Amino acid sequence: MTRKQLVVLASGGSLALLLGAFAFQFIGGVAPCKMCLWQRWPHLAAILLGPLAWFTRTIWFPIAGLLAAATTSGIGIYHTGVERKWWEGPTSCSGSGNALSGLSGADLLNFDAAPTVVMCDVVAWADPVLNLSMASWNAVLSAILALIWLAAAVSSRD
Repeated sequence: MTRKQLVVLASGGSLALLLGAFAFQFIGGVAPCKMCLWQRWPHLAAILLGPLAWFTRTIWFPIAGLLAAATTSGIGIYHTGVERKWWEGPTSCSGSGNALSGLSGADLLNFDAAPTVVMCDVVAWADPVLNLSMASWNAVLSAILALIWLAAAVSSRD
C-alpha cells in the first residue's frame, strides 16, 4: 500500500471507531463513562491528523497519528483492567467508595442537580462471542491502527 492509502486507512479507522462509539451512545443507549470519553479524544486527534499527513510529506504527522492511536489503545487496556477488576480505576467512576468525599452536605441533598454517574468498572456492553467489552475492542483495534500509522510513517511509496 502507498503512504497515502495507509494514512486514509488509519485515520478512517479512527473515524469508524468514533462513529461506532457515538452509535452505541445515541442509538443503542449505552452511556459512556469517564474513561470511555478519554478514549475518544485521541481518535479525534488521529482523524484531524489524517489530512495533514495526506498533504505533507513529513514523517511527523504519521508519528503523531501513531501516538494518538497508541494512547487510546493504552487507555483501552487500562479501562479493560478496571472493568475486569485487575486494578483500581479512578475513584470518581469506580467502586472504591471515595467518589463522594469532595461533595458537601448541600451537594448531597440537592436532588435537582444530581448527576448520573456511569461507573467505569462495570462493563456496559460486551460482544456475545469473545466477551470483549467496548474498551477491550478499542484497545485491540487501536493497536492495529497504531501499526498502520507506523507503516505510513516509514513508507517510501506515496
